[in-house]
Amino acid sequence: MWAEVDSIDWAALRHNYGSAEDVPGLLRRCAGPNPEDAERAADDLINHLFHQGGWICSAAPATLPFLLRLAATPDVPSRRTLLELVSRLVSEAVLVAEKWVDPGWPSAWERAFPEVLVLLDAPEPEIRRAATDVIGSCRSPGELTLPALLRRWEAEDDPATRLDLVLALGHTVLQEPTGEHGPRVRTLLRGLLDAPEAQIRLAAVHAIAPADPALPALQLGLLLEAVRDPSVELWQHTSTVETGVQGVHHWTAALLTGPSPSFAHGLLEDHPDVEQRISGLARAGGLLAQWRSPTTALLPRIVARLEDPAAEVRFRAAELLACLGSAASAHADEIAALIGDTGARTTRRRETAAEAATWALARMNDPRCVPGLIDAAAHPESGFASHSAHYPSSADWHYAVLPALHEVVGHLPDHAGLLLPMVCGRLDTATDDHVLDSYCQVLADWGPAAAGGVPQLLGLLENDRTWTSAAKALAGIGRAGNEALELLLARSAAGGARTEIAAWASWKVGGDPDAALEALGRTVAETGFPRPALRMIADLGTHAAHHADRLRAMTSDPDPWTRVEAAHALWAVTRDTESSVPALTSAVRGLAEGTWLPVMLPAVRYLTRIGRAARPAAELVRGVPDHDQRIRSSGGWRGFVQDDSARTAVRDLLAACD
Repeated sequence: MWAEVDSIDWAALRHNYGSAEDVPGLLRRCAGPNPEDAERAADDLINHLFHQGGWICSAAPATLPFLLRLAATPDVPSRRTLLELVSRLVSEAVLVAEKWVDPGWPSAWERAFPEVLVLLDAPEPEIRRAATDVIGSCRSPGELTLPALLRRWEAEDDPATRLDLVLALGHTVLQEPTGEHGPRVRTLLRGLLDAPEAQIRLAAVHAIAPADPALPALQLGLLLEAVRDPSVELWQHTSTVETGVQGVHHWTAALLTGPSPSFAHGLLEDHPDVEQRISGLARAGGLLAQWRSPTTALLPRIVARLEDPAAEVRFRAAELLACLGSAASAHADEIAALIGDTGARTTRRRETAAEAATWALARMNDPRCVPGLIDAAAHPESGFASHSAHYPSSADWHYAVLPALHEVVGHLPDHAGLLLPMVCGRLDTATDDHVLDSYCQVLADWGPAAAGGVPQLLGLLENDRTWTSAAKALAGIGRAGNEALELLLARSAAGGARTEIAAWASWKVGGDPDAALEALGRTVAETGFPRPALRMIADLGTHAAHHADRLRAMTSDPDPWTRVEAAHALWAVTRDTESSVPALTSAVRGLAEGTWLPVMLPAVRYLTRIGRAARPAAELVRGVPDHDQRIRSSGGWRGFVQDDSARTAVRDLLAACD
């Protein structure tokens, strides 16, 4: 074998990290006597030849036969991992466009296929499972694969391997032509719905579902019985799924599309296994992250988990109720009962059930959240982070995490009087510019309610490092920050970078517009109209009317953010609706189809300011508040907040135009 390996011009082949000349050394290490080094080499091969997928590199066809020869050699310690690489490559080759598959791959796979079939009879169950997974990933015709899989099924006595075989049979029976064995396999799979083993029944549903999508809903009881049975742990030993309770719940939930809460409702029933209870909340979160309608059915069972003996379960229940916000406000008292609960998760931040409850009460604007937030600010190691985090809007997954502390308090202007000392304390001790910026933004968001923080901001305004953050906060506070006018004018007159911020803030706290107009004029002359400048011009209103022609031209800008801010600024300085309304309407058009982009929220709010002239846009999005699907672009709590904000903004627009 090694002579064949050395005869290949590996330097002429490519993988994810360039030249494939390192492949022979990795193959030799995979066969080496040190199991740990062999596994590391096999992992490196996965990274080099597959990485995150997306193509089949030229090194893959050349490496494939050697991967299978090593996998067939009993004393090679990395056999299982090498077959995992083969499975990934085989699967990716049928997923990506033909142009991304090396021309040599199809013939290499055709030659290698018989060697994979031989591995179905390996003495080690884990190798048989891995070979089964490879076959279940390929698109080779069923007439070639089904006979071998059926023979293995009849002889197989390893429970985990039998699960892999059921799934592989379900996949290969769809690969036409299936030959004479196709009808037999379909009958076999249907019969397995009545098998004595719960996990075989579950595997059968998964195997049949691609050809019969209605089956999972009809077999809901079977699914729930199987995924809640202790034998569900068997899937951890399979090659096709290889996951625990939460993974199996997630995998099975994907069979049931749409907003029906039945599966999640069943998972939320009490169970002696804490992992099952955690997973039930995870699935409820995944469903609620997509749809609003399941809330009524799932809410009582989520609330019931607030009294769970496990801290992780209590945390997740409270966190999910926080995401639901006002929809769960009738249960604020039950949530408040966790305020003293120091039960912690096993995560790095060790978030507590009390912190999740505090966040939930904050989402409901309940004053009982205030002491917990003040306490969190006093303890840097609290579960509330100091920096924001963003999570993808995965279609069927919910990230159970807490916001950063400033993200919580920024939405609580009604409690500014109680929270202001805490926020000012954070400004006092902030050594991180991002933290300082975040808490200044809190004061800006609170507006006039943050007037008590002006003395603190005056001190920051005198500091060359912190003055811009303070100026933005004062601008948000408005005329209640008039005490800062002289300092802001001094910053504006000093020249240098960002003086337009000081000049604009001076206008916002009650000064003369001339300084802001002059400073913004310099910025525009030097850099054009960056987005912050467009917002400042809008704040200046008719005083900035001389920019109208350039703003009007920018309402056709290809960048949606520029288009939206320019349209709003144009309306603010001229009350021109002929150019501004169509530009803003174009930004929200996708909202009617359930698409959500962050730029849409300011666009809807600007249309609301315009009022009745924005009626065409209002008619376009009139049905949005009744959409069942969540309107979001982010995952975790942020997606729920986006959904609430979008619907509130649209309702405000409708009210302004009706």
